[in-house]
Amino acid sequence: MTGPLNRATAASGGGADSGSGTVWVLALCLVLWCCAAAVLVVTSVRADRHQAAAAADLAALAAAHRVDGGPQGVCSTARDTAEANGARLAECTRRGRTVTVETRMPTPVWPGEVRARSRAGPSRLE
Repeated sequence: MTGPLNRATAASGGGADSGSGTVWVLALCLVLWCCAAAVLVVTSVRADRHQAAAAADLAALAAAHRVDGGPQGVCSTARDTAEANGARLAECTRRGRTVTVETRMPTPVWPGEVRARSRAGPSRLE
């Protein structure tokens, strides 16, 4: 028998590959969804990294402003400033009149933390 088995098969023009378009559309939707999710994760982590960098910059500037107050005053000022900006002070080093800080911040969409370092002090021309 070489002809169609019934009218439904003949009308759809199908055979073994009937409905394969649905599978391809679903696969394409899955690929697009995964790409969109990856873009959202990368964008969120980059935004958190910029926020950690801003917190580190502000903490270093605030600490350098208080450099004459002793080492504990410098690092406590850096810690308070970092925490006020949503980050955690991971490291605070004072070398002369220059202060170096490192802040860390958790990322809500990715395991782990983002880190940022900043240094502040008098310019080299002074």
